Amino acid sequence: MNQPATILRTGRKFDQVLEGARDVFMADGFEGASVDDIARAAGVSKATLYSYFPDKRLLFMEVARHECDRQAGATVDMIETCCSPQQVLQVAARHILSVLLSDFGQKMFRICVAEAERFPDLGRQFYESGPMVVRARIREYLEQATERGELRIDDFDLAADQLAELCKADLFPRLMFNIDTDFTEADRNRVTKGAVETFLARYGV
Repeated sequence: MNQPATILRTGRKFDQVLEGARDVFMADGFEGASVDDIARAAGVSKATLYSYFPDKRLLFMEVARHECDRQAGATVDMIETCCSPQQVLQVAARHILSVLLSDFGQKMFRICVAEAERFPDLGRQFYESGPMVVRARIREYLEQATERGELRIDDFDLAADQLAELCKADLFPRLMFNIDTDFTEADRNRVTKGAVETFLARYGV
């Protein structure tokens, strides 16, 4: 499968192919997902599959991009000037944690780590299509809040990354190491509340 310059995103079976590919990638990983299995899950022929995605890596990244867009669209706008930094950052923290703990988030993380040596672009492209988009939105808010005098930040990129890392405390490693697989609302609130309070202790006015 040679990498093409573009992806054909038109046609009535495009979404069908994406849905089938998502199921197979999440179940079997990138390397374990065969074109035959993807075509079968999507209910299309291999010829139809290849007409959309001649390269399996492009198909994988389109699945990741599509899912990241869907999850981002399901959240409220974090850039709200009428809300306090604590309220806005709590929304951001909840979104970050929900993605980290989601079935999609954990499986994508495992896939990208597992394929990092053979296909280093997979992790980079996934990071650019998902986490970097959220990071950019948080950075934009932090800049605006600093301009309004609500926060005191010099390095906005570092601050945005620190918020995301604070949201990984406790629950994310427990999930990755299969220590626990289900978390209560109280568990999630404990982490996000602690993340925001720690962040504001450093950057609040």
